[in-house]
Amino acid sequence: MCEIYVKADPMLYESRSRSLRIHGCVTKIRLENHFWDILADIAAGDGYTTNQLIAKLYDELLEYRGEIDNFASFLRVSCLRYLSLRKPAAERPNLAVLSRPAA
Repeated sequence: MCEIYVKADPMLYESRSRSLRIHGCVTKIRLENHFWDILADIAAGDGYTTNQLIAKLYDELLEYRGEIDNFASFLRVSCLRYLSLRKPAAERPNLAVLSRPAA
């Protein structure tokens, strides 16, 4: 059973840092290559570059939550949610969605 996981190309789970600007501030984000690939797919589908998508997600998360604790983990979960939502509705797991926090 684990064969499909253990035989994955090691390049997919190798981490890579990328520098990008969010509101003029340079920051580094470290993710596994596979997540960078998924973010690139999401960005292309929405007409953004990967960096533009990440900046947009950052802004929207900051507006929604008011703070950002672990942005790299948020990006990973966003990638997994994206992959889950691509499945037919009958095959999708129940994705937890929180209501907007009270102001």
